[in-house]
Amino acid sequence: MELLFYTTTQCHLCELAEALLVSTPMPEPIPVDVVDIAQSEALVERYGTRIPVLRRNDTGAELDWPFTRDQLLTFLQ
Repeated sequence: MELLFYTTTQCHLCELAEALLVSTPMPEPIPVDVVDIAQSEALVERYGTRIPVLRRNDTGAELDWPFTRDQLLTFLQ
């Protein structure tokens, strides 16, 4: 599994989500690719009002902010 983390610069909520992601203990490391939605009009249209968003590349499932540590762990199972 790999994650895409949709974010953009100067996004306070994105910083909170990133801090939660980094501080959540996981049984094994999960690669995370950070995607700045400002680089694509299509991404801004899709995620502009939803960021930060985590997306699993294996299932396509998405987890929108706000989410808790428990919700994050359930999402990653």
